[in-house]
Amino acid sequence: MLYHSHGIGKGYTGGYHEYFGPDADIDSHIYLMLANDLIHSVVPSAVTVAEDVSGMPTIGLPVEWGGFGFDYRLAMAIPDMFIKLLKEVGDDNWDMGHICYTLTNRRHLEKVVAYAESHDQAIVGDKTLAFWLMDAAMYTDMSIHQNPHHTMAVDRGLALHKMIRLLVQGLGGEGYLNFMGNEFGHPEWVDFPRPENGWSHHHCRRRFDLPEDDLLRYKFFQNFDELMNALENRFKWLSSWHQYVTLKHGADKVIVFERGDLLFVFNFHPCNSYDGYQLGCMWNEPMRTILDTDEGRFGGHQRLEYGHGNPFPPMHGAHSRNHSVKMYLPARTAQVLVRDSLLQGGVKIWMDGSFLSYWSLPTCEGMKLSLQTWKDGKQEMMDFDFNDAGCVELGLNFDATFRILDATGQDLPCKSSKDGFYRVFFPGDYAVSGLGYLKNGPGCPVDKFEDPEEVEEAEQAEETPEASPTTVPKDEAKDAKAKEGKTGGYSAGSAVPAAAGKAVSAEVTTSAVVGA
Repeated sequence: MLYHSHGIGKGYTGGYHEYFGPDADIDSHIYLMLANDLIHSVVPSAVTVAEDVSGMPTIGLPVEWGGFGFDYRLAMAIPDMFIKLLKEVGDDNWDMGHICYTLTNRRHLEKVVAYAESHDQAIVGDKTLAFWLMDAAMYTDMSIHQNPHHTMAVDRGLALHKMIRLLVQGLGGEGYLNFMGNEFGHPEWVDFPRPENGWSHHHCRRRFDLPEDDLLRYKFFQNFDELMNALENRFKWLSSWHQYVTLKHGADKVIVFERGDLLFVFNFHPCNSYDGYQLGCMWNEPMRTILDTDEGRFGGHQRLEYGHGNPFPPMHGAHSRNHSVKMYLPARTAQVLVRDSLLQGGVKIWMDGSFLSYWSLPTCEGMKLSLQTWKDGKQEMMDFDFNDAGCVELGLNFDATFRILDATGQDLPCKSSKDGFYRVFFPGDYAVSGLGYLKNGPGCPVDKFEDPEEVEEAEQAEETPEASPTTVPKDEAKDAKAKEGKTGGYSAGSAVPAAAGKAVSAEVTTSAVVGA
């Protein structure tokens, strides 16, 4: 749509004449601006994403800034780069500078959605990242029962697949996308029924049961994906504008960068491990490892356990940064570090008023948090009461798995987990909210929560005059109000009724600003 030539036979190098010259289809540009403006006006919570491989400038900027109005653009060059590396380049020849350039090649303030692989790799004609890494070994060597120890192909595949996903989410953009089972390394492609395959449905599906089998290594891929996303939910690096690539060492195959409050460290070398490797950073505080790809729960070799329990002390500056840390970097591993001060205080679980409203509970009095614990190899549940502020302080260093029970002992399950348990993986404040999910922060205090339905009813009561023989019935008044909204409301120059004055005056002010 963007070009009269539709981009056929053209290559885009970044020069602005390639985008805004005579080939630009201005009518299409205006249409996209109008469409995005309409979408965001009618549904303010909507998100629109542009699938554009040419890199059109301003496509991710607001319409009022002169942009196309999309919220995000897909970073389509990233999956193509990794597939090209796996197809054509040996592991010891990967160019760290080229990888970092591709991941950071986006314009300031134009947000992008990064992803490691897409339909181009999952549809017949190509192979997924996992398949390129492990190929036929995915059919023979993924069983823990038959192969208790990793084969070389599976060990390489597990390590690089986790590292690639973490690198893409950490450095690639302001959003992250999984695609059709790539979160657990789906072994096969998607092939829709068509004449060429005899209308077969054999590959027209995804095997989402694979990571649920404890005897298969697919669970390691998914465990890592769950923890990686939980870490982002906790520290919100995707929404942080602080991004600084400290090191991209071609010979050592090491990439180090800061994103938000976190320090990401990658060693892509296939065989070289480094002891006492000094890495520059901006924080003059002890740093602790909060996630690493070599953890046992991710199918790793557990060589980085020290950094989880022991902070690395700050040292003098290095790599153009004011401070540094020294670490052990095993081959084909990645680590994420954070200041030790951000891991203090343990886990605090708060009750959000929206959760009580969903379950029609007036207060959290009598409610309990039932924590999963282990004693002598057996699972036990330990109950904690919510205090007057609607909080349970677990005081744990890291993870917690628990249920929420009402005063009668009824389980109020987590809607985003299959077993109904709530799970916290990192220290901090979390609120049990809405239909039954966890969000960052204390949430809305129970005593200050206002039910949206009650607020709406109260506002309607204020706008509705006292009942009289001539008062329009409530349902008819709603219908009339809806029709009035569809026909444009009050005509220009007419008096604004007092009850609607605030809303209408806000619309007038907005219109005046846009018109100006």
